[in-house]
Amino acid sequence: MSPILEIKNLNKIYKSGFKALDDINLEIQEGEIFAILGPNGAGKTTLISSICGIGNPSSGTISVSGFDYVENYREVRRMIGLVPQELTTDMFEKVVDTVNFSRGLFGLQPNKLYIEKILEDLSLSDKRNNQIKSLSGGMKRRVMIAKALAHEPKILFLDEPTAGVDVKLRESMWDSVAQLRKNGVTIILTTHYIEEAEKMADRIGIINKGKIILVEETKTLMKKLGKKELIFSFVEKINSMPESLAAFNLRRDGDDFIYSYDEQSRNGLNSLIKAINDLGISFKDIETKQTSLEDIFVQLVE
Repeated sequence: MSPILEIKNLNKIYKSGFKALDDINLEIQEGEIFAILGPNGAGKTTLISSICGIGNPSSGTISVSGFDYVENYREVRRMIGLVPQELTTDMFEKVVDTVNFSRGLFGLQPNKLYIEKILEDLSLSDKRNNQIKSLSGGMKRRVMIAKALAHEPKILFLDEPTAGVDVKLRESMWDSVAQLRKNGVTIILTTHYIEEAEKMADRIGIINKGKIILVEETKTLMKKLGKKELIFSFVEKINSMPESLAAFNLRRDGDDFIYSYDEQSRNGLNSLIKAINDLGISFKDIETKQTSLEDIFVQLVE
């Protein structure tokens, strides 16, 4: 199946010589949620701006559903919806009016049923006649999503969609994004919230200093680079490491012992527990910790 978005050898170099994007190659499949992670200044917003036609890359090609973004600018822009970081809308307009206006900008005929469905999916139906200035920050961001969806795009870009939103509203936004994917929209998001990418994204791309340094399925990334730790607390105090346990490279933390393992070394865990039982040592507690995506992200960027 052909990718819905294909980026080849994309570069952005400013007059100062600063290279904001460095030979970006990326393919996004239809219907997936793709998260772009990176520190401040890594090139996330520059990449999105280039794809959406807001900024001009220095070289490279971008195609959406087979349409080149230069030769077929109108077709490409028609298939893309963008929710920027900043809330940019007329605060005195009614919610339903501003969403309808965004649809009209693309030359589309009014479609009341479609607009009402967007508002319903984003829990904005009861706010449809409210002025935007009266809404909370989370609701305003939902209005931005509704505006970006008004012209029925195939791809929705969310640039830091939950920035400045409290935890409860953030989880509600996640539910809204999941519903959009069910409706057939391909979603590409940038985020600083690692748990957001880990929870929502099918694949993750990590960008640093303008380069894509890794693209991987979220689950596969966690399996390949994620590690688990088993923390043993024993009833008896152990002053020195028994010889039969030395081969397992246990780390000591006070009276506790820590064993690190991944998917490939899971068999070693079974051997370790058998060795402890053979010594007749009684467990007081066993705690499991798993490497988070944030740990992996920091490791890769460093």
